[in-house]
Amino acid sequence: MSFQNPSSDEIRALLQRVRTIAVVGLSPKPGRPSYAVSQAMQRFGYRIVPVRPAVAEVLGEKAYACLADIPFPVDLVDVFRAAEHIPGVVEECLAINAPAIWLQEGIVHIDAAEQARAAGMTVVMDRCIYKDYLALLD
Repeated sequence: MSFQNPSSDEIRALLQRVRTIAVVGLSPKPGRPSYAVSQAMQRFGYRIVPVRPAVAEVLGEKAYACLADIPFPVDLVDVFRAAEHIPGVVEECLAINAPAIWLQEGIVHIDAAEQARAAGMTVVMDRCIYKDYLALLD
C-alpha cells in the first residue's frame, strides 16, 4: 500500500484553517530552509512556534525543547528533521493531540505517516508547505 497525500483541495482547506504552526527542527540560522520557510509562513499570518532544544527563540518567538512543552494547542506540526526521527515526532504529536503533521520535502517515513493517519491526524508528507501555500492560496 502506498501513501497518498491529501488532495489539493484538502491541503488548501488545511492551510486555511491552521493558525498556529509548531516547527520541529526550526534552525535559528537564516540560511537554512527551515528558517526561510517558517519566516515566509509567519509573514503570511501564521504564528510560528519553534521546537528546538537549546535555543531561546527564533523569528521573535519563544522556542520550546519539545512539543509537550508548548503550553497552548497547535494546529499543525511542520517537521524539518531527518526521516529516522519521524516516528518519535509522531509519538509526540499523538501525545499532544495535534490534529495535523506536515513532513517537508525530502522527508518520507511511510510507517510513521500511516500511524499518524490511523490515529486521526491529517498527514502531508514530502511536500513544502511554503510552495503549497503559494500554489494554492496566494
